[in-house]
Amino acid sequence: MQLINHFVSPQVMGILNITPDSFFSGSRKQTEKEIAERVVQMMEEGADMMDVGGYSSRPSAVFVSAEEEMQRLRFGLEILFREAPQAVVSIDTFRADVARECVEKFGASIINDIAAGGLDEKMFDTIADLKVPYIIMHMRGTPQTMMQHTHYDRLMPEILLYFAEKINRLHQKGVTDIVVDPGFGFSKTTAQNYELLNKLEQFTIFDLPLLVGFSRKTMIREVIGVSSEEALNGTTALDMFALTKGADILRVHDVKEAVQAVQLYNKIGCNVG
Repeated sequence: MQLINHFVSPQVMGILNITPDSFFSGSRKQTEKEIAERVVQMMEEGADMMDVGGYSSRPSAVFVSAEEEMQRLRFGLEILFREAPQAVVSIDTFRADVARECVEKFGASIINDIAAGGLDEKMFDTIADLKVPYIIMHMRGTPQTMMQHTHYDRLMPEILLYFAEKINRLHQKGVTDIVVDPGFGFSKTTAQNYELLNKLEQFTIFDLPLLVGFSRKTMIREVIGVSSEEALNGTTALDMFALTKGADILRVHDVKEAVQAVQLYNKIGCNVG
C-alpha cells in the first residue's frame, strides 16, 4: 500500500482502542461483541482506515508490557479482520516487534508510531524491511513523562527540525512512504497546541501527507469547558479548520461526523472561484 500522492480527498482514520484506560471512556472496546460492533460501525460510517491500539498513550498512561500490548492486539485484530477483511488497518505502536507481528501475521497495512522511532531503536530498520507506510509523530519523552517536556525556545522551528531529521534518517534507509503527525496534546500545552494548529500549513514543506488528531482532547475541553463525552462539536470544528490548513488525514473517535466534515470541505473546494 502506498500513501504518498494517494489521496484525491482527505481521509478519515477511525480509532479502535483495545485498552481499558484510554482517556475517552466511550472509545474503550474490550469484549468481542464491543470490538465487532465498533468495526462494523466505522465501516458503515465511511472510515477510510482504522487505527488499532493496545497501549494507551494519554498523559501519565500506565506502562504496558510488549507481551500485554500484543495480546490485546491479537485479540482485536482477529475480530476486526473477521468483520472487515478488506479494511485498511494502522497499528498504533512504538515497538518494532509488535509492528512486525501485526503486519506479517495479521496483514496490517500501516504503522503509526507516536515516538517516530525514539522509543525503539529497531523501528526504522523494521519499517524499511516491512515496506509499509509509516506515520511519525512529534513527542518528547514517553507517555508517562511527556508533559514534563513542554518548554520550547521556538516551537515551530524545533518541531520542523525534529521531522526533517527523522525524515532524512528514514530516507537513508529507503523509507519514503511517510506521514507526518504534529502530535497535538503530546509534550505541548494547550496554548502550544493552538499555535501549532494556526501554523499547520508550514508542515507542507515536507511534501508528505499530514495527519491530525485532536479528537476530544484536552486542548478542546479546556477552552470550551466540556468533558471528553461532550467534546464532539469542538472536535469537528477543529477538524474542519485543519482541513483548510492542509490536513490529509483526520484521526477521530467519531467517524460519521468527520466524514461529513470532509464532504463539506470538498464541496467548498469544488465551488471556489
